[in-house]
Amino acid sequence: MPPLVTDPEAAPAEAVAPLVRGIAVLRALSEAGGSLGLSGLQHATALARSSVDRAAGTLAAMGYLRLEGHQATLAPRLMELGNAYLAALRLPELLRERADRLADELDESVSLAVPDGDAIRFVHQATRRRAMSLSFRVGDRLPAERTAPGPLFAAGWSPGQWEAWRARRSEDPDGEGFPLLPPRPGPSEEAFRSRVATALQDGWMLDDQLIEPGLVALAVPLPLPADAPACALSVVSHTSRHTAAALREDLLPRLRAAAGEMAERVATAPARPARDAGPLASWTAASKQDLGPGFIESLARGLTVVTAFDDRGPLTLSAVADITGLPRATARRALITLAHLGYVTADGRAHRLTPRVLDLGYPLLAGTTLARLAEPHLRALSARVGESVSLAVLDDVTVQYTARAATRRIMSVNITVGTRLPAHATSLGRVLLADLPPEERSARLRRAEPHALTPRTLTRRADLEALLVRTAADGYALVDEELEAGLRSVAVPVRDRAGRAVAACNVALHSSSRTVGECLDDVLPALRETARRIEDDLHTAERFAHVPPA
Repeated sequence: MPPLVTDPEAAPAEAVAPLVRGIAVLRALSEAGGSLGLSGLQHATALARSSVDRAAGTLAAMGYLRLEGHQATLAPRLMELGNAYLAALRLPELLRERADRLADELDESVSLAVPDGDAIRFVHQATRRRAMSLSFRVGDRLPAERTAPGPLFAAGWSPGQWEAWRARRSEDPDGEGFPLLPPRPGPSEEAFRSRVATALQDGWMLDDQLIEPGLVALAVPLPLPADAPACALSVVSHTSRHTAAALREDLLPRLRAAAGEMAERVATAPARPARDAGPLASWTAASKQDLGPGFIESLARGLTVVTAFDDRGPLTLSAVADITGLPRATARRALITLAHLGYVTADGRAHRLTPRVLDLGYPLLAGTTLARLAEPHLRALSARVGESVSLAVLDDVTVQYTARAATRRIMSVNITVGTRLPAHATSLGRVLLADLPPEERSARLRRAEPHALTPRTLTRRADLEALLVRTAADGYALVDEELEAGLRSVAVPVRDRAGRAVAACNVALHSSSRTVGECLDDVLPALRETARRIEDDLHTAERFAHVPPA
């Protein structure tokens, strides 16, 4: 791995030093598992503490990390940098539906990978959920010599690329720069070149437990046009289900057929529609007084250049300046810096992002769950209103609590993560039931056989149906002592990018704490704002990655 902070003498004269330092902070957090104290960041980056504090404060103001006391943690919004690369690449958008279907057809995990220097980088994952399942994530980087796609890509390496591969192997013989894999020496150059020659001749490649004992993989290249990025389709299994030879014999024809379909999808995809520049980032034109004395404008503007590539092809300097609203000289210095760090490459006047952008926290954040994503927002709301706050999902006729921020009081709502409650009698359940199609909603109410939990519990199906119609129109549910005497709660839905209510968030309190009117006037607006913040993070995280509920 390259050093976190490059040698100032090796950097171009026009490099933006604050951008270099800010990216070093993001990389240090990524390599530390997503969270570090500010002192730990200072040690990891070898930066002055004042530089770390200002960089972390700026990144927090951008929403890219959270600062809680002296602890810095990567935030889901950081994924917009990796999303910009994946959207510009376009292959995940065009091919993920077919890759997901292939995983269902084969009942095995399926990946799309692209070359990244002397390594491969996953840009899509369709993982089977099993007791023994894969932990690969979108953005993960693996050494070419220990994978199935690697020899397919190495077949096109230049002498310079082979020399870079040898240098990396010499400096890191056990592959410790690839923390996802158990460290151990990889295949010899002779063995790797033999696999490369076989891949070139056969047009496919096997990995027989090179990544990890018990893991086998089969990969084929996508027959894409010469001007398209190289990409490989692979299927990964365990030796308890397939030997390497059986994987090839059983699945190679189907893998090749799917690769052909994917190539056809890319070839026939309509041209990317032109996009307007869109709203400028708040720090692009804001004054220093507005941003605060600790905000590093050059860092924020440099990272804004990365997002300019989102859903666009290669960009000229003029296009970057137009899209971001930055002065041409500012955009130019940012591109020079990003190119020096390996995040941008240029072909003549055309600039494009490289897969290295995914090093900035993407695999860690792509492996998150909705529950983990929501937790800081739940804690903030609980502190704001002084009541317990929960997140739950619908499971047939019950709701299951997946995240919670509880208050510390003599009298408080005592519910734990994992608790299940009848959906018809809870505010969480009602907003989720209200989002279902009418026929499905009615079927679930019939299966639930609503019964009274308190004298105030609504149990007649006709009354519940009417109430759920009103709930859908209102966008919230308030339940007053129907689940338990003295318990009052209000809930709102949390919606995914498609607009579906995938979870619900509520505030639960004792009925003596606030009146119904106070719940609606004081608590509901704050609850809606929290749900919106959770949705913002969810929509960023799930754009190219699957976000499970818990």
